[in-house]
Amino acid sequence: KEMSVIIETSKGELVIDLFTQQCPIATKNFLKLCKIKYYNNCLFHNIQKDYLIQTGDPTNTGKGGESIYGMLFGQDAKYFEDEIRPIFKHDTKGVVCTASNGPNRNGSQFFITTVDGLHQLDGKHTIFGQVAEGFDTLQAINDCYCDEDGRPLQVIRMKHTIILEDPFPDPPGLDALIPDRSPVPQPGQYGALLDEEEMENLGKADERPIEEIRAEEQQKEIKAKESVLVIAGDMPTEDTKPPDNVIFVCKLNPVTTSEDLEMIFSRFGEIRSCEVIRDWKTGDSLQYAFIEYSDANAANTAVFKMENVLIDDRRIHVDWSQSVSKLVMGKDGRTTRVMNRDYWNANQGLPSRSQGSQNSMKFELKNKGPDSHDMVFDDDDVSVKRQKSQDDRRSSRGDRRNRDEKSHRSDDRHRDDRHRDERHRDDRHRDDRRDDRHRSRR
Repeated sequence: KEMSVIIETSKGELVIDLFTQQCPIATKNFLKLCKIKYYNNCLFHNIQKDYLIQTGDPTNTGKGGESIYGMLFGQDAKYFEDEIRPIFKHDTKGVVCTASNGPNRNGSQFFITTVDGLHQLDGKHTIFGQVAEGFDTLQAINDCYCDEDGRPLQVIRMKHTIILEDPFPDPPGLDALIPDRSPVPQPGQYGALLDEEEMENLGKADERPIEEIRAEEQQKEIKAKESVLVIAGDMPTEDTKPPDNVIFVCKLNPVTTSEDLEMIFSRFGEIRSCEVIRDWKTGDSLQYAFIEYSDANAANTAVFKMENVLIDDRRIHVDWSQSVSKLVMGKDGRTTRVMNRDYWNANQGLPSRSQGSQNSMKFELKNKGPDSHDMVFDDDDVSVKRQKSQDDRRSSRGDRRNRDEKSHRSDDRHRDDRHRDERHRDDRHRDDRRDDRHRSRR
């Protein structure tokens, strides 16, 4: 499982996916340094245009920095060993690597490639991550003005690092290194390189209460996670909320169909759509469903009335839906719930995410006005899919029935053969006894 870290820089944000399973030592070092705010205010001190950008040194000289292991366990653990994996290559832009000054001498510094195909670096540095989002930021840093030694002529620094998820437990003593608030630039740290706004705030501590600062940091983390979901395509916008007219039904009996649920739940109001979610390969019910009502009041009534109700010998659970997977953003900026995202994307000029499941239903959009659309399902297509599913189930039942009949016939043959052998044995015994009686009479 890949973990992500968001780095806020002077030029924008970088989202980095970490290879925690393949490089646990390097990624743990990076995550724990982020956690103690070690990288805050570190400059990108080495920028080689169309090659790489380097940072991670709090002294901003390119000669400092140490690993989290050295900070916790002493100078003997200042550096950690390489984790060079043959599966990782410097073949694309955005590869994140440790910047070491020799074999097995990795500390806090790292670099990010800014072009494709730097294969001359393969096998020399530990690749522990990849930029997943923020290539415009990466390009902006790459294009900044620098001197002959590659040092930028303006402040380009890491402002904050936000950990979306940390799979590693904290080592002993780490809590003592975590500051109460984010560190601020100190006088003389950057000198004349500071921007005017940063120069005014140089050395000024945040005087707000610690609770307010922590609340703001939590909101930033929430916003960062929402941004990742939007980037991944799981949410149309960061402000998207679950629809209040859709309910979630689970713990269903596998034999319960969408038609059954629609007939039962329609007593509370008009139902726009009712779908039992099925496995896309086998067509078997996954035992949960989504029901969309025309208004939220009907959905609220259904949640309170149908909780723990017995349907097909199963006590169901009903709740408000928290899913936003079928919400998409239209050209007019309005969020609309649809049953097939790819059809919507094709008609809105948006990139398609996937080809959809085999059980997805078609619909067409009829324009009712400038601000609304209505969904009309293709009944023929739905009926064909339903008939195909029923035929597949009948065929499966027929195959099982044929196997059972063959098994029964085989058992009957074995039973008949056994009875015939027993009769033959009994006949031989009778003949032997008859011969014995004849002999005794003579």
